[in-house]
Amino acid sequence: MLALENITLHLGDRELLDGVSTFINPGERIGLVGPNGAGKSTLLKIIMGIQEKDDGTISLANEETLGYLPQDGVDPDFTLTVLEEVETAFADLFELEMKVKSIQEKLSQVDHESKEYEKLMEQYGVLQTELEASGLYELRSQVEKILMGLGFTEEDFHRNTSEFSGGWLMRIALAKLLLRRPTYLLLDEPTNHLDIESLQWMENFLNSYEGAVVVVSHDKAFLDTITNRTLALRQGKISDYAGNYSFYEKKWAEERELLLNAKKNQEKEIKQTQEFIDRFRYKASKASQVQSRIKQLEKLEEIEIEEEQDNVSFRFPEPGRSGQVVMKLEDLHKSYDENTVFEGIDYEIERGDKIAVVGPNGAGKSTLIRIIAGNESFQKGDRVVGHNVTVNYFAQHQADELDPNRDALETMHDAGSGEKESRLRTILGCFLFQGDDVFKKVKVLSGGEKSRLALAKMLLSPANLLIFDEPTNHLDMSSKNILQQAIQQYEGTCLIVSHDRDFLDPIVNKVLDVQPGYIKTYLGNVSYYLARKKEEEAAAEAAEESVQQQEQETNQLSRKEQRRIEAERRNARNRQTKPIREKIEKVEKEIEELESRKKEIEEAMAQPDFYDDEEKVKKFSLEYDQLKADLTDRYSQWEEYQQRLEVIEEEFSSEQ
Repeated sequence: MLALENITLHLGDRELLDGVSTFINPGERIGLVGPNGAGKSTLLKIIMGIQEKDDGTISLANEETLGYLPQDGVDPDFTLTVLEEVETAFADLFELEMKVKSIQEKLSQVDHESKEYEKLMEQYGVLQTELEASGLYELRSQVEKILMGLGFTEEDFHRNTSEFSGGWLMRIALAKLLLRRPTYLLLDEPTNHLDIESLQWMENFLNSYEGAVVVVSHDKAFLDTITNRTLALRQGKISDYAGNYSFYEKKWAEERELLLNAKKNQEKEIKQTQEFIDRFRYKASKASQVQSRIKQLEKLEEIEIEEEQDNVSFRFPEPGRSGQVVMKLEDLHKSYDENTVFEGIDYEIERGDKIAVVGPNGAGKSTLIRIIAGNESFQKGDRVVGHNVTVNYFAQHQADELDPNRDALETMHDAGSGEKESRLRTILGCFLFQGDDVFKKVKVLSGGEKSRLALAKMLLSPANLLIFDEPTNHLDMSSKNILQQAIQQYEGTCLIVSHDRDFLDPIVNKVLDVQPGYIKTYLGNVSYYLARKKEEEAAAEAAEESVQQQEQETNQLSRKEQRRIEAERRNARNRQTKPIREKIEKVEKEIEELESRKKEIEEAMAQPDFYDDEEKVKKFSLEYDQLKADLTDRYSQWEEYQQRLEVIEEEFSSEQ
C-alpha cells in the first residue's frame, strides 16, 4: 500500500497542501482532480521525491515500485532509435542476460570436471532462473505491441528519437513506463499528446493493467472510462469519492449546495451576533453577554467556499453571415518532399457545420486545417473560399506570436474588440487568469498560460469560420465547459482538432476522419463515429474470416461443384439485390439532378447583382431551401437502401 500522511507544502504565504493524508491500494484506478493550481502535479512530484515537502511522510512496501509520467520535460537519448530508447526501460535485465551469456561462453572453455566449472554452473543456474523470472522474453514481445498501440509504425521503430516532436517523445516515455509495469503508475495529463485511436488503446491497456493507476487529467471521458475512485484536491485539502469523475461531479455539486446553505446560515448568525455586540457593547448589565459573544465570534471557523466559474458565460462576437458553401477543397495535393500527405482529396464545408477533425497523429489533421485556414501552401488543386467568409484560427504555436512585453490584459485590449476592461478581466478569468495574473507580462508566462491567453484573444475577434487545433490542452474542467458552451451557442461554422470526446460530443454534427491517404466524413458526433468505426472494423474482420473460410471450402470441393454453388449463390443474391440496386440508381439520378440545380442557384446567388431583384431573391431562396430539404430526404433514402443492400451482402458472405 502507498500511504501519504500529513503531507504539507507552503508556497510563500500560500498553503498549497495542508496536511494531506490518503492511501492507495495496489490495483486501484484513481483520478486525481481539482482546479488548476490546486497542487495535483505537485503532489505526484512529492510522491516521486522530485519535489520537497515541508512536512509529512510517504511509505511504500519493500517490493513495490513507482512509475511517473510528467506533463513535459522528458529527456531521451537522441543517439538511439525509438526501439533502442524504449528497451532502456529494462537495461538491468539486458545486463543480466549478458552475464548469463558470458557464463555460457566460459562454460564451453573450461574442463567439465573442474571446480571452476562446478562454480560457474552454480552461478549460471541462479542467474538463468532470475532471468526467466524477470519476464524479459515476454517484455520483448510487448515492446512492439505497446509502440504500435501508441501510434508508431514499424518504420518508426528504427528512426532516431531526434526526428520526433515533443508529443511523440512523450509517447516514447509513456511506452517505457508501461513496459516497466510499476506497482503504482502515476500519470500527469497522459492524453495531451494522444490521438483518439491511441487514447482508446490506452484506455484498454490501463483497464487491464495489474498495478494501481493514479491519473491527473482534464479529459472527463477518459477518467470515466478508467477510474473507479476519485481524489479531489481543493484549498489544500483532499477528499475521497468512491466512483469515477461523473460520480464525483454529482457528489461535489450536492456537497457544495449544502456548504452554500451552511455559509448563508453562518453569515446570518455572524451578522446577528455582531449586531448584538454593537448594540449592547457599552451597557454594563450586558457586559458578560457581550464578552461571551465576542469570544464566540473569535472561536468561530468561517466556512470557506472556493469560487467557481459555473455561472460565468462567454459568447463569441456576432459573426457576419457567410454563403451556404463556406469552403471547398478540390483535387487537393499536398506533400513534404517525398512524404505525400494528400493526393487529390475533395472536401466541402457548409454554413453552420461544426466538424470534429480526428485521426491518427501524422495523418495530416493539422496540415489540413492549416490549408483550410489559408496558412499552408499546397502543390495542386483548389481552395475555394465562399462568399463573405472570414477565418479565425487557433493553434498552440500562436502563443509564440504574442508580444512578450505586453501583459495579459493589454494583450486582450490589443484584439481591438472594444470590450470594457471589466469584461476582458472576466474573459481572462474564464481562462484561469485570476486577480493580479492579468498584469503578468507575456514573457514570464508558462507555455500553458501563453496558450490560454492566445485562445482568449482569438475569441474576441469576429469571424464566421473558427478553426481550433487542440484548444483544450491547457484548460481545466471549468474553462473547458465555458468554451464548450460558447461554441455550442456560436452561429457560425467551426472545425476542431481534438481528442477530447466529452468536449466534442455536444458541439459537433460531423466528424472528419483523416487517415493516411484519404479522408471520410461521418454524420453525427464523435461517439457515433467511434461506434461506426468499431462496426466497420468488425465487418472487415468478418469479411477476412469469410474469405479464409471460403478458401478452405474451395480446397475441399471439386471445381465443378464449387462453380455450381457459386452460380446459385450469385443468382439468389441478384434476385434479392436487383430491386434495391434499381432504387439506389433512381435515387442517385434524382440526387444528381437536385445537386445540379442547387449548384445553378448557388452560382446565381454568388452574382453581385443577384440581391437587386427582391422577387428573384425570394423565389430562389424558397427553391433553394426546398432543394436542400429534398436532398436531405434523398440522401436519407440512399443511405437506407445502401444499409439494406449491405445486410443482404453480409448474409450471403456469411453463408460462403
